[in-house]
Amino acid sequence: MSERNVASPSGDLEVKHLNIIVTGKVQGVGFRETTKIIANQMMVTGFVRNEKDGSVYIEAEGEAIFLEEFVNWCKEGPDRSRVENVAVSDGEVKNYRNFEILRK
Repeated sequence: MSERNVASPSGDLEVKHLNIIVTGKVQGVGFRETTKIIANQMMVTGFVRNEKDGSVYIEAEGEAIFLEEFVNWCKEGPDRSRVENVAVSDGEVKNYRNFEILRK
């Protein structure tokens, strides 16, 4: 099967995939739960999980305009968090159906 452009739900913009690593005080402050709420509001799919090193890892898919807003939110985080850094890289679209909190 050849590579193809993936149409978004609105049918006009391409879906992108981002890998996001958020560091700082981001565990034990409701970061994952709030991230899921924000992702759902912004029509972003994927998942969020805590990492052993204290960071939060997110895979997010959606239209570029929504992903940009989502990443901007990640830089702020929920009220009790203190975000120090957000590293973003492009990834391969995996066509997630919803946004989930992964617990190990």
